[in-house]
Amino acid sequence: MAQSVHPAAIEHLPVFVTEPGQTDYLFYAVAIFLLIGVLVIGNLYFQLHAFPERRAHRTSKVQMEIVAVLALISLFTHNHIFWIAGLLLAFIQIPDFSSPLYSIAQSLAKLSGRDAETTGDPALVSEEPVNAAEPASKTDTHGEGI
Repeated sequence: MAQSVHPAAIEHLPVFVTEPGQTDYLFYAVAIFLLIGVLVIGNLYFQLHAFPERRAHRTSKVQMEIVAVLALISLFTHNHIFWIAGLLLAFIQIPDFSSPLYSIAQSLAKLSGRDAETTGDPALVSEEPVNAAEPASKTDTHGEGI
């Protein structure tokens, strides 16, 4: 039993028009294409968005964490200035100011004769063994008993 064509339809229907009740292959192809396209474009977007953070892994830990926070702020607020700031910060090598200052402080502590216990710096503690046989003195700094 052949179905008749609707009287308003043209004689030669395009290939993608299906008969009623038949499978619409074009619909399924477009749906799969859109799904794959959204996943691919979303993946590319997140890869691009994470680029400053991946680039910052070559820098110091603090710099990497700052870049990661800027990337997250940019992702959740959609303010692209945070992403640009993170990208610029990832490409800039911040100089190490703490190592020379630490070295100066260590040298001054050695010159002044202070040990690490009085300065509070654990890196300056001498590696000499502590004699546990000596009793601890029960006097304060002025020589008076407690």
